[in-house]
Amino acid sequence: MKIETLAIHAGNHGDPTTGAVVPPLILSTTFERAADGSIVEGRDIYTRASNPNRRALEEKLAALEGGSEAIAFASGQAATMSVFHSLGGNSHVILPDDIYYNTKVIIDNLYANFGLTCTAVDMTDLSAIKRAIKKNTKLIWVETPSNPSLKITDIQAVVKIAKAKNIMVACDNTWATPFFTRPFELGVDVVMHSTTKYFGGHSDILGGCVILPADSSQSDLANKIRTFQTVGGAVPSPFDCWLLSRSLSTYAVRMPVHAQNAMKLATFLEAQPQIEKVNYPGLKSNEYHKVAKKQMTNGYGGMMSILVKGGQNESMALASKLKIFKHATSLGGVESLIEHRYSVEGIHSTSPENLLRISVGIENIDDLIADFEQAFQ
Repeated sequence: MKIETLAIHAGNHGDPTTGAVVPPLILSTTFERAADGSIVEGRDIYTRASNPNRRALEEKLAALEGGSEAIAFASGQAATMSVFHSLGGNSHVILPDDIYYNTKVIIDNLYANFGLTCTAVDMTDLSAIKRAIKKNTKLIWVETPSNPSLKITDIQAVVKIAKAKNIMVACDNTWATPFFTRPFELGVDVVMHSTTKYFGGHSDILGGCVILPADSSQSDLANKIRTFQTVGGAVPSPFDCWLLSRSLSTYAVRMPVHAQNAMKLATFLEAQPQIEKVNYPGLKSNEYHKVAKKQMTNGYGGMMSILVKGGQNESMALASKLKIFKHATSLGGVESLIEHRYSVEGIHSTSPENLLRISVGIENIDDLIADFEQAFQ
């Protein structure tokens, strides 16, 4: 089945008891055993371990990425942590130098006493990746497009380097989602999502997931991550799972609008004298357009960033004049958001001080362009 059909029907088994077309929300934390106290085959036992709504969601998420198994978490950070935790102590990870700020914070802060270390490199420079490999390198973490400068990593090239050294490759596919990029088809070993973003799509669900490929070569990794989920307890609530499944029903119709709007807005902004640069891989002038065109399908996503001429003050002033674009954290919702990343990330931020990250929503594009037009005046 195609992704549009999977987004609606995968994991949706209705309710055989009532005939309801929409799966019911099961809030119970515990489930009854047989009269003799034995476990009923196929029935859940305790919601931290498993829940009908979470199992249905995980089936849908795995289908969307073309994977064999999805493991849902309470946040994208918890999902990321599960992958790092599975590596074991004294492991080394190679990260992009342009990456979601808190991914690196996990290693630097939460795993400092675990012996986990990392090296940040420009993932578009294959020689830099090769130089960063150490004897204890267990994982290369790819984020493409990168956050917030939208660098595009050649996933197949990175996988080739990693396989030669028996190193695992994980891809954060939150921004592109499988609608635009399909990492498993490019050879990666594991995919992570902050399902808070485009999968949720409405800025009202917190969640994350890890997805394993269709082959069984990663069964040991799947077991480690599933144990981290169920024993560690960083699980999403049944209601969040139900709501996320509901949101995914419109996922495939939302994504093209995000991309179409972003392309038109990027083209408009590129022509404005107040803008130093537009980071959007769909633009032919973008330095990563060639790689993006090779590995992205159906468009180039709904995220971009712009460099405003001047510095932090000029960037913040522009953002403050916008009326439709809300100055807020996060991304991937139906509403358009803008954020000054440097001021959010703090003193250790590597984001340019004149950078504004933009999550382009699904509003009418003429209204979005007009909002910037009035802000430039």
